[in-house]
Amino acid sequence: MLAPSTHNTQPWRFRCTPVGLELHADTERALPVVDADQRELLLSCGAALFNLRTAIHALGAHPATTLLPRRDEPNLLAVVRPFAARKPDPRLVELADAIPRRHTNRTPFEKAAIPASVVARLRHAAEIEQAWLPRLDAAQLDRLRELVNKSHQDQLADPAFVAEWRYWTGRGRGSRDGVPDYAAGAMPADDGGWILRDFGTEPSPRRGRIDESDPLVVVIGSFGDTRLDQLRAGQAMQRVLLTATAAGLDASFISQPVEVSSVRNELRDLLGGGLWPQIVLRLGRGKPVAWTPRRSVADVLLEPDRLSA
Repeated sequence: MLAPSTHNTQPWRFRCTPVGLELHADTERALPVVDADQRELLLSCGAALFNLRTAIHALGAHPATTLLPRRDEPNLLAVVRPFAARKPDPRLVELADAIPRRHTNRTPFEKAAIPASVVARLRHAAEIEQAWLPRLDAAQLDRLRELVNKSHQDQLADPAFVAEWRYWTGRGRGSRDGVPDYAAGAMPADDGGWILRDFGTEPSPRRGRIDESDPLVVVIGSFGDTRLDQLRAGQAMQRVLLTATAAGLDASFISQPVEVSSVRNELRDLLGGGLWPQIVLRLGRGKPVAWTPRRSVADVLLEPDRLSA
């Protein structure tokens, strides 16, 4: 339940059975405008799945996992069967400890370089989960910044996108989902830098919020773009995020260039055409921020009569 999700929709449900723990997509929480193909929903559920797997491992059991186990139940994304007691891997215990500490930080980051050794750990984290975190040179980063700006303006020019965005953001403290005002993050509004979404009550109609701190910006890509690839990419995303948290880093998403299909194709070309870009992350060290709210456990537990095909 502590995984990231687009607009903090938390589109997952779980079911406990004698066979194992089931992860289901909560398609009632899909975003029909920004995520029409439910790609980001699968990424979010993949992140929740990685949390589940990692927590089980840290408790001393092997989390045998089957992805997309039944073709006739497309919303059943995974079954995790804890069995075979084993000594926990200290590296996974470290990631499990990071789960409750990881949260999206939308503030500007410090102007400090991230050590190459940490970047290598982030890249290895993606590779373990069958994804890839390619190296981007200065020219690629400049072009990526242009694509972020282009996709940001394209989205804000779409009234349906803006309506959906406003529905899920700028919420009060009593809400258990969406992005509340207190978690929006104070960002300067000058030209230049990386343009980010404004999650406050009064988002700028054209300019957005800007991070001029020169953060580490990375793309997580997969070699295919099927539902299975996207579910795996979500697990890779969460492993990267938890690895960053364990290293003392903050992170937030630069989602616009992977949400606008034409721009996503341009980003794929920028990466050489061999990878499907799934996530763009901004990494660094920011100021402390409040966490986004979470649904209750009762809200995400499925009973047999509540299952949907």
